Amino acid sequence: MAVARRTAKSVWDRFSASDPGLLRLMAGLRTVGAILLALAVLALVGTPVTHLVAGAMTAMAATFAIQEKEVRGQAVTLALGLPVALAAISLGALLNSRVIAGDVFFVMLIFGAVYSRRFGDRGTALGLIGFQVYFVSLFVSASVSALPELFLTLTIAFVCSAIARFALVPETPERTLARLREAFRARLAQLVAHQIELLDADAGDVDAVLADLRRSTARLHEAALMIQGRLEEGTRDASAAALLQRRVADAEIAAERLGVLLLNARSAERVETLTLHLPNASASMPARARLAQDAGSALRRDLRALHLLVVRLVPDDRGTALPYLRNRLLGYREEQGLPQGSPAVQDCFRAVGEAARAILGLRLAVNAAQDEEYDTPEAARSREEFEAEEISISGEAAEAAEQEPTGLRRPTTRAAVQVSVGSALAIVGGEFLSTQRWYWAVLTCWVVFLNTASTGEILVKGYRRLVGTVLGVVAGVALAGAVGNHTWIAFALVLLCVFGMFFTAPLSYALMSFFVTAMLGLLYTLLNTYSLDVLVLRVEETALGAACGIIAAVLVLPVRTSHRTDEELGTVLARLRDVVSAAVAQLSGGPPVDLVDLARDLDTALDDLRSSTKPLTHPIAPLRARRQNARYVVALLETCAYHARSLAATAELVPSSKSVAADARLALAGRRITHNIDLIAAHVRDEETDGEIESGASIASMLDSGRHEVLRTGSVAFRVLRHLQRLDEGIVGLARPLGVPLAAREEKAAGARAGS
Repeated sequence: MAVARRTAKSVWDRFSASDPGLLRLMAGLRTVGAILLALAVLALVGTPVTHLVAGAMTAMAATFAIQEKEVRGQAVTLALGLPVALAAISLGALLNSRVIAGDVFFVMLIFGAVYSRRFGDRGTALGLIGFQVYFVSLFVSASVSALPELFLTLTIAFVCSAIARFALVPETPERTLARLREAFRARLAQLVAHQIELLDADAGDVDAVLADLRRSTARLHEAALMIQGRLEEGTRDASAAALLQRRVADAEIAAERLGVLLLNARSAERVETLTLHLPNASASMPARARLAQDAGSALRRDLRALHLLVVRLVPDDRGTALPYLRNRLLGYREEQGLPQGSPAVQDCFRAVGEAARAILGLRLAVNAAQDEEYDTPEAARSREEFEAEEISISGEAAEAAEQEPTGLRRPTTRAAVQVSVGSALAIVGGEFLSTQRWYWAVLTCWVVFLNTASTGEILVKGYRRLVGTVLGVVAGVALAGAVGNHTWIAFALVLLCVFGMFFTAPLSYALMSFFVTAMLGLLYTLLNTYSLDVLVLRVEETALGAACGIIAAVLVLPVRTSHRTDEELGTVLARLRDVVSAAVAQLSGGPPVDLVDLARDLDTALDDLRSSTKPLTHPIAPLRARRQNARYVVALLETCAYHARSLAATAELVPSSKSVAADARLALAGRRITHNIDLIAAHVRDEETDGEIESGASIASMLDSGRHEVLRTGSVAFRVLRHLQRLDEGIVGLARPLGVPLAAREEKAAGARAGS
């Protein structure tokens, strides 16, 4: 029984890690529940099949359109959405027989729906509901005589959506945040498990393990960012939000640093490898190899203990076993019981101690675990540091309002104009293909503009929608043939397609389009309008709509992909400079600042840059050299961001820790790094600059006194210098791919580093 429970928990952890906060699962269940409830109620009142389809599509739109986090805000938006939906269905019915007037109004509706995004989540939801319900009126060929029944159908659909949202699958910010914390714990456990695999992997399996390690690190980072987005609404006050934010950041950085050091240790231990196994060890093994083997075995043992601390990160764990493991690992921070080994391996043990401290802090922030009676002096000191940090956290942080562009430069205005022009083209072209199904081209043109900000993103999204649609047509043909005239079986399969659509939407737009098209084949079967020609027409209209969207994006107020990536790159460099300068200032003795917020701003900007470069790195991108250059720049910035986050985490300890002291000499090293960042950022913005990229002497050599004390392996100062050195090298490395001129000496040094 215990084995079954552990297996079930392991499976659940994997699922929870794959869907942080169960957001995709909840969205799918909520939408399916709303549709199912609406169908049940409408069937009880004897609604015809056509109106059943209209009710199901309206319930779906009313459920997925609302993305507000607060329950009260969701209720207000849902209440406002009903009159919007009734107005849209009325206008659709009135204009159904007036082709020109209907087309003109549809284009105006599209413009308003896109422009309303500037008013936040509520404006976006109401615009989406208006567009989708008008589309429903076209899909079911609504007429004026049928309006009373359609009004009742839409009202029932909205009521069922409310019941599903607030009763059947309730969603509160607190519950969402709690599930996100659980997902973070599960992903942290996965990352530690992959780190253990890194030690045990044979030489031929290292690449596969490294791929898993990178994937787990990225997923942990994703969960941390999602928690960041839910903190304000999901915690009792700003102080609690700031505390949890800091603890999550500490745990993420500690786990990431542990992985880097394990990889360094594995690379350093070439002959005396960490993967030696005790049962196969020879009695005549050299002493150094036996030492490496013993250290490797101890490191595996401690990583498994760390994994256990993460897995058992729940409030009802009691007893002495876990505190004993925690205390032993915490001792490594104070050089207590540190196993013998090479400097690289001992760094790994220290990193294990730092990770154990971060897990303790996370547990205190989440569960307020009270097990002080088992504390060793090292654990007690860690608690004191946490308490000092908690006291120093400010209640609220003032945010400076950024000046927004106006007129046609405003993103919502530009997108509204582009979508309107593209939709007008799609209407004209779609009616040439079919006077009855032309709206599919308009829908495709609409969706390819959603959540896109450049021409390249629109091109990639149109391509993915077309691929998903083609595959969905094949599935639709098979499903429609299998269902035949069985209405309720068709509705059941529609619900499965709806769930698949919402569950896969954040993962793959092509998969989502596949489920949408398969669902349409079933809906046409229900409406007795199914034929193979209809699904082929669906592909043609989709291709036409994607082409119209791309044409509008290229010709009407275009935003070139390179222009957007340059903007995002400039933002990343600015955020990187903020983090580095603030961290170095605090490490040099300056006043404390909220470095966690600065680090998260950097992470958000870096995620935006990754998103903006996807069209450049997509396999269909024709310019291979440009694709490689974009990947190289993003990889360098990811490395710089890691070292900047680590610097910020260390600097956060200065005001409260007894082991981390400020050193004014670090300010000189920080100035060189920020100077180089400023030069690169100015070059990206096409500004005139007279300076040159500075490099040359290492960061450590810039500190003119006490060098041997500073560079003691394993010390906090040594760690700070290493992060600064890697930052310095990473920023100089950015100069060449970005076309920033280097002085002759720097060019020669960069070439030597590249050739080594």
